[in-house]
Amino acid sequence: MAAVMIVVPEPVAAPEPLALYVHWPFCASKCPYCDFNSHVRDRVDTARFGAALLRELRFEADRLAREAAGGNAAPRRLGSIFFGGGTPSLMPPELVWDVIAEATRLFEPEPDIEITLEANPTSVEIGRLRGFRDAGVNRASLGVQSLEAEALRFLGRRHDAAQAVAALEAAREIFPRLSFDLIYARPGQAEAAWRAELRQALALAADHLSLYQLTIEPGTRFATEYARGAFALPADDDAAALYLATAEEAGRFGLQPYEVSNYAVPGAESRHNLAYWRYADYLGIGAGAHQRLTLRDGLVAFRRHRAPEEWLARVEAQGHAVTATETLSAEDRAREALLMGLRLAEGIDPARLEARTGRTLRDALEPEMLAACLEEDYLRWTAEGRLAATQEGRLRLDLMLPRLLR
Repeated sequence: MAAVMIVVPEPVAAPEPLALYVHWPFCASKCPYCDFNSHVRDRVDTARFGAALLRELRFEADRLAREAAGGNAAPRRLGSIFFGGGTPSLMPPELVWDVIAEATRLFEPEPDIEITLEANPTSVEIGRLRGFRDAGVNRASLGVQSLEAEALRFLGRRHDAAQAVAALEAAREIFPRLSFDLIYARPGQAEAAWRAELRQALALAADHLSLYQLTIEPGTRFATEYARGAFALPADDDAAALYLATAEEAGRFGLQPYEVSNYAVPGAESRHNLAYWRYADYLGIGAGAHQRLTLRDGLVAFRRHRAPEEWLARVEAQGHAVTATETLSAEDRAREALLMGLRLAEGIDPARLEARTGRTLRDALEPEMLAACLEEDYLRWTAEGRLAATQEGRLRLDLMLPRLLR
């Protein structure tokens, strides 16, 4: 009797956890430097917009079940939820609770799921922090931007320095994890003053800090004022000195630069943002939200209508407000993955890049430019075999990347 050989199929690797972004597009006022999809309204029908968020979330969960890669219809695991904006701390805590409850019903939450909500340090929003914590938010991100009164006025912020300090202290008591934003390279900003401001902020609060260089974005009020000479920004060398000073001061408090603009105590990195930078799948709901999902046809990019009222009408009519989809080519995937991944201090894992995009790291880079960047110590190979930007390289990423990527 012939022997029967039983072939056991190779186990299919479970997809990585999904990251969910929830966009609340409304603000109490528009900051002069902001080019985000944010809008000021005298009145917002919170009930309708909240119902639409939940409906779009259900639509996307159904899409994933229908079109999952490999025909795997099991619910995706959910690693993080991020409420961004706009100003999501203007949302009622009850709506935040509803979104979290629905997301963790539709997807399988990781035991240590990270749930972040952005908030501004005004008294109205800070009064809601405990309600957000009760709703399930376990990480707050405060838009402090500065601790100097004159800078806050220049940046068009609605809070003062005392409110910022009070907000940091309150959030530290309520949330197990806390991040805040500061903007540097402001007009006339001296390195010594920036170091002092940064030390004050770091002593107050956080395990995570996002530090953004002030840039002039098209279409903003600052773009108009800058063009007519209303103010000047620091020279490139001065801005670079402020960037290097930032890393020094953050390091004194145990925060390491794990991404170009982000510093964290080891283990306190933003897991949600790491999903973007590591080029994982992410889902986005709300006006103007983007997403990248691995479906049967490959990695698909989605864009939604940006105008809140039109987004609302489309969701109420058809369950979603997607206006464009694109199945990304291997070249597009590699370019996106490299643009994001080289911002990280950990760099690019060649094996992961190839598995995710279908292209090798060597094929995705211009060999002569790669050699030059390695020779100039702007890029380096780590002991783990990753390609990473050095500190000097991170200062030059915007100039370097267009010539480095094929």
